[in-house]
Amino acid sequence: QGQLVESGGDSVQAGGSLKLSCAASGYTYSIYCRAWFRQAPGKEREGVATLDGDGATTYGDSVKGRFTISKDNANNILYLQMNSLKPEDTGTYYCAASHKYCSGGDLDEYNYWGQGTQVTVSS
Repeated sequence: QGQLVESGGDSVQAGGSLKLSCAASGYTYSIYCRAWFRQAPGKEREGVATLDGDGATTYGDSVKGRFTISKDNANNILYLQMNSLKPEDTGTYYCAASHKYCSGGDLDEYNYWGQGTQVTVSS
């Protein structure tokens, strides 16, 4: 089966941009939903964005208009482009994939998880 590995996390100043990657290693199949989550220190994990098999996207209210989720089908890499970063975007970002249709932020519905990549936004 496949494995997800995030990369691209870094420390940036407020207003800056960052692009996260989630690469699939090994063999994966029948993935119909991919997503990004994040978790700030002392807070619960929250949904950031989802991308379904038809290309439809959803975003958390706090990142709408600033973040974009996309996928490189040829290389099987999921991306999260983050612009106009704010200090409150700081946290560990995780990618996830599911064999089910995208239906929100139920963590139990995701079959695969990455180990996370740290994003720190300073003011």
